[in-house]
Amino acid sequence: MALLLTEDTVFEDTSPAPDGKQIKGKTAVVAFWREWFKRNGDASFETEDMIISGDRAVVRWVYRKLRNGEPWHLRGIDVFTVRDGKVAEKLAYVKG
Repeated sequence: MALLLTEDTVFEDTSPAPDGKQIKGKTAVVAFWREWFKRNGDASFETEDMIISGDRAVVRWVYRKLRNGEPWHLRGIDVFTVRDGKVAEKLAYVKG
């Protein structure tokens, strides 16, 4: 994933509510995702739709995992800004 990020990339997480946490810089963003996937090893993301226009993209997704032993999911979107073929910004939003 690190190969796809600009050095000054910005990731805005969905939590904490209401505005989420902003993480800046490739090193910090990669560290965040490494830890996140360690804690959520059973998690998967399924792309439902993708809209691309110029240097912007919107991806509609479903996040799935087990919660208390039962299947659970959450829907959301990511809004991307791309610069020189790499992700410069990823803003995440969820329903509900």
